[in-house]
Amino acid sequence: MSQGKAYSVPRAIRHEFGVGYLAWITKGLETRVQELEGAFPQRLVESDHVTVADNDRKFVEVSDGFCQLVGYEREQLIGLRYDEWTAPNTNDIEKVHRLFSRLGYMHGLWMLVTRGRMRILVRYEAWLRPDSLIEARIELVGAGY
Repeated sequence: MSQGKAYSVPRAIRHEFGVGYLAWITKGLETRVQELEGAFPQRLVESDHVTVADNDRKFVEVSDGFCQLVGYEREQLIGLRYDEWTAPNTNDIEKVHRLFSRLGYMHGLWMLVTRGRMRILVRYEAWLRPDSLIEARIELVGAGY
C-alpha cells in the first residue's frame, strides 16, 4: 500500500453530518464488532449429538447421544463413512464435502437414516478443527419421513 495522503471524508458528508458524527458512528461500529468477536465461538446448534470425521468422511469419534439417535453402538460407527447414514437421494455428498472443504464451515439440514431405516431430519453445524478433523453438532428436527 502506498504511503500517500491519508483518506479524508468527502466534503458533502462533512457538511451534511459533520466529522464528529462520523467519528461517533465509526466508534460505535468498532465497539459492536469487538462485542461480536468476543461472543464467538458461539455455536448455532447446542447438542449432545456430536460427530467427528476425518477428511475421508469417516467417523473417528461419535457421542453417546449420536449413537442413540441413529441406533448403533460406537464401535459399529467408528471407521464408517457418514455417507452410509445419509438418506438416499437427498444430498450430493461429494459436492457438499468439496464446498465444506473450501469454506471450513457449514450449517443446515441433513437427512439421516437410522438403524431401523427411519429417515430423520437433523439440523447440523460443522466446522473444520485445527487438527483438520470435521466436528459436527446435530439436533433432531423430525423423524419418519
